[in-house]
Amino acid sequence: MKRGINIELADRVRNLPPYLFAEIDRLKQEALKNGADIIDLSIGDPDIPTPQHVIKELHTASLKPANHRYPSYIGMLPFRQAVSDWYKRRFNVTLDPNNQVLTLIGSKEGIGHIPLAFINPGDVVLVPSPGYPVYAVATSFAGGEVYEMPLTAKNNYLPDFNIIPQYILTRAKLMFLNYPNNPTSAIATRKFYEDAIEFAGRHNIIICHDAAYSEIYFDNKKPLSFLEIKGAFEVGVEFHSLSKTINMTGWRIGFAVGNSDILAGLGKIKTNLDSGVFQAIQEAGIAALNTPDDKLNEIRMKYQKRRDVLYAGLSQISALKPLKPHATFYLWTSIPKGMTSMDATKLLLNEAGVLTTPGSGFGQSGEGYIRFALTVSQDRLKEAVTKIKKVKWLV
Repeated sequence: MKRGINIELADRVRNLPPYLFAEIDRLKQEALKNGADIIDLSIGDPDIPTPQHVIKELHTASLKPANHRYPSYIGMLPFRQAVSDWYKRRFNVTLDPNNQVLTLIGSKEGIGHIPLAFINPGDVVLVPSPGYPVYAVATSFAGGEVYEMPLTAKNNYLPDFNIIPQYILTRAKLMFLNYPNNPTSAIATRKFYEDAIEFAGRHNIIICHDAAYSEIYFDNKKPLSFLEIKGAFEVGVEFHSLSKTINMTGWRIGFAVGNSDILAGLGKIKTNLDSGVFQAIQEAGIAALNTPDDKLNEIRMKYQKRRDVLYAGLSQISALKPLKPHATFYLWTSIPKGMTSMDATKLLLNEAGVLTTPGSGFGQSGEGYIRFALTVSQDRLKEAVTKIKKVKWLV
């Protein structure tokens, strides 16, 4: 006799595609069980340690009894002030820390929740393709419909707003943008942001700009903030994170800034679904935001040297066409025609012991590409190139 209840997942969960990075981890674990020496270039998880001054601040702050109680949902005012001060120094953007800065448990939390604040069933969210998978997943959880905006080499990996059908625009309520871009590494121009702001204002669409990689840039080409552009505060918000900039992926602290009404909507979701960031981490976050420029440049130069090694090596393989990045720590690389991105990922894993990310996991327009992350040492990158060169199908 069968006991217990019949457990069925909700449709919103059952209909989800496998989360890209969970599937990558499964492939990795399977290879490791078989004794493979894996060079993991798949996930953008920095291997560079968190700076010592940030760690010391966490230790000091963790000893304060007041920090062990429930934190504010919107974040400590001193942390929000530090965010405001950083935006002024870095972008010459003025933010009111009282209502134009919202502390997040990592930027992913805010990106994942914002459609719940503004999307009703049947509304459309414009999502870049290829793009961070959470944009589409968050839309689906909110009952919205995803419309993929293709990012192509022909258009410098910027969406073309002119090709979006009118029947989509009449239902579009929100648009995700992400520059510097994951996975392509593209950087947006001032003209593009101006066009995006005009487009959003004309069609009453909220812009959610994911700027997590704005501080990982090369060749002294500093990316812009979306909020630097006239009119940005009227139509959108910008998400940021300390994960990539200060190597704090495990700490889970980020922030959203910009339009106060949009942030208030996101804040209502936060107060009902989660809590605030541990205050000791926020105090460490203040130290992180005040990291000296020479330390940040040291981190950037380390990634730039890795970029140069991997780009030079992959460029010698005729079947691969890597895009040289000026930001992020990714290389977006085309693969031979007739081969799927998952096929290429499995081939490199099985025959070279190099794990990459298939472009198809970032959306339909990602097919035909794979992504390499610069999150291992130069020596391991050189080793990866040597091994890839021995893969016969890619020579």
